[in-house]
Amino acid sequence: MRARSLQQVGLTGVLVILAAMMFFPFYFMLQISLKDDSQFAQQFWLPIPPFHWENYSAAFQVLWHYIVNSIIVVGSSTFGVVVVATLAAYAFARLYFPGREALYYFLISLMMIPSVLTLIPQFVLIKNLGLIGNYAGVILPYIAVGEIISIFILRAFFASLPEELFEAARIDGASNLQLFLRVALPLVRPAVVAILILQVLTNWNDYILPLLVLTDDSLKTLVVGLVAFQTRFSIH
Repeated sequence: MRARSLQQVGLTGVLVILAAMMFFPFYFMLQISLKDDSQFAQQFWLPIPPFHWENYSAAFQVLWHYIVNSIIVVGSSTFGVVVVATLAAYAFARLYFPGREALYYFLISLMMIPSVLTLIPQFVLIKNLGLIGNYAGVILPYIAVGEIISIFILRAFFASLPEELFEAARIDGASNLQLFLRVALPLVRPAVVAILILQVLTNWNDYILPLLVLTDDSLKTLVVGLVAFQTRFSIH
């Protein structure tokens, strides 16, 4: 019994240490953000009063338009991916047309191409279309790239739905569009939410494409703007 208690104490101690290591970066970020230059030079690791909460308002005044740009780019591209991917995945799963399987496997095979290999051709295409310095130069590639994995995931969900549901709806006179909107789409809502989260996280954190395409400072996304902000400003 005593050995078991010691084991639980040891396990609890390890978990506490791991939790502290996980939260330490957040603590460190917070305490640094509340210092001015002299406090930062005086004490690097520990917080020093007075706390300068005005640092946040000053930073927000510089970064707010970058946040708006990210919301526009990520929101538009995510909406486009969800709309196109759900329609395409439903067609691949529930509709029958010549070359369906060949087209689907060709589309899925594109996942084997590393994204770094497509960066230069992608940039050349964006430049030739005159989309440099335009939101569309980032949004359209995000939609095109995000479709592949989204269709792959959603097709499996659409294909797993019982055929009896669709037969019953057809007997009641439902069209293909009604089958999609009223039968299939509500049943794959968890997969759609997963796709939405995946696209938001991926596109929000992307740095390379916005850096190359959005050359105007007023169009830069938050990730690119933070790098520019870091090089121009210090804590004060």
